[in-house]
Amino acid sequence: MSEPTEALWAALRLPDLSLQLFLRGASDCGPSVVHEAGNPPRVVSLNPAALRLGIRAGMPLAAAHALTAKLQARLRDPAKEARALAGVAAWAMQFSPTVSLASTNEVLLEISGCLRLFGGSRALAGRIRAGLSELGYRAHVALAPTPTAALLMARHGVDTSLGDRHGIRRALAPLPLALLGQPPQIVALLGTMGVRTFKDWWALPRDGLARRFGQGMLDEIDRALGLLPDPRLPFTPPQRYSTSLDLPVPVLETEPLLFAAKRLVLELSGHLAMRQIGVTRLRLELAHARHTPTPVILALSVASRDAAHLMTLLREKLGTIDLPEGVESLTLVAAEVRPLGSHNQALFADGRPSRAERWRIVEHLRARLGVQAVHGIEAFPDHRPERAWRRMLPGHASDSHCELHRPLWLLGQPRRLQAMGNLVALDHPPTLLDGPERVESGWWDDFDVKRDYFVARDSTGAKFWLYRERTGSPDWFVHGIFA
Repeated sequence: MSEPTEALWAALRLPDLSLQLFLRGASDCGPSVVHEAGNPPRVVSLNPAALRLGIRAGMPLAAAHALTAKLQARLRDPAKEARALAGVAAWAMQFSPTVSLASTNEVLLEISGCLRLFGGSRALAGRIRAGLSELGYRAHVALAPTPTAALLMARHGVDTSLGDRHGIRRALAPLPLALLGQPPQIVALLGTMGVRTFKDWWALPRDGLARRFGQGMLDEIDRALGLLPDPRLPFTPPQRYSTSLDLPVPVLETEPLLFAAKRLVLELSGHLAMRQIGVTRLRLELAHARHTPTPVILALSVASRDAAHLMTLLREKLGTIDLPEGVESLTLVAAEVRPLGSHNQALFADGRPSRAERWRIVEHLRARLGVQAVHGIEAFPDHRPERAWRRMLPGHASDSHCELHRPLWLLGQPRRLQAMGNLVALDHPPTLLDGPERVESGWWDDFDVKRDYFVARDSTGAKFWLYRERTGSPDWFVHGIFA
């Protein structure tokens, strides 16, 4: 199919959004329904497991519970559905800057300007479907030259693509008029006249239809055909990403939590891609029924929006946390974000890890061992070896150069040479290769040292850093080991 040169709209319709939000946090769930408040409360949507048990939409909730004792029910939350749809719209902006909310469960994207970037309309539609599936949503994706036509086909569950306006009339002809956003009484009245599809509508005189049913329905159909302008209000994404996900049942195990968290992280990744930024501090709150939420903090050294990398860090971090009880919901917040810098790529690969890969190693260690356990080292202007360095945040050490011949591995405390038989061959006295380096310092801070340091080698060829006190003591001490 040749790519269209005119406008092309993608309509994303998420049927039964309330139920999808209920089941989004689990990979497998038993019979589940969503009900509305009322007297009595009634089922508004259900999953296939509940349908197989005889439960139907519109049934009283008490009757549904009578059919199975394992039924999971959740009250419908329109506000949460609106937030979820806004999250989908923000995620979808990585594919197009022009996104609109069409209804309570529909999103529109104008994609004609980005088809070449994503390999054409079919490839882009497939990528959108796959991405929504990873987010935990089931959606119909329809493409058409007008937003109304795309919405009508998505509402009918037709996942198709129309390349130009000439095919709109033919595609809409068999669809029911009930798909239009018209009052139900008008659609019912048309049905009594035998007018149920667009084809039936077009067979009637236009002037008579306008007099009897008003101009609004004619205009909506004309907008679908591209005969009238169809402007849409643009969606404005939030500046700060924050979203929650309820779990169908309380969870204590790491893997189910990661399964649910992945859907939030993927949504975050799309939001960050849309804004061309990365996250440097991420907060995942695990809510419990009787305890305060358990925070999971990720501090990244380099801004990133790589979902796989963020999930790896979350896996490491969750493995170190003891939960007081089951987790009932998750909240993910991008606490700190930064613009992503561009990097030049080498023409010929040299096999060395890139800067981003080196930082990922540091971040994995910090996620597993803790932030305080992983740090950088910076030289400090002090002659005493114990005070000649200090801890720094990784990557923040200043450039320094030392002319002295000192080892990289410094022992935490100097040890007598005679007590180092496990590391130093003591069958012969060590050979002194260099020295002495005299260190006399520290009288002002109660850590006064007076030592002569030597580079020595034992009979196996290993090199050590030895010293003896200038007080006249005959004992030798090992203070460092050379690589």
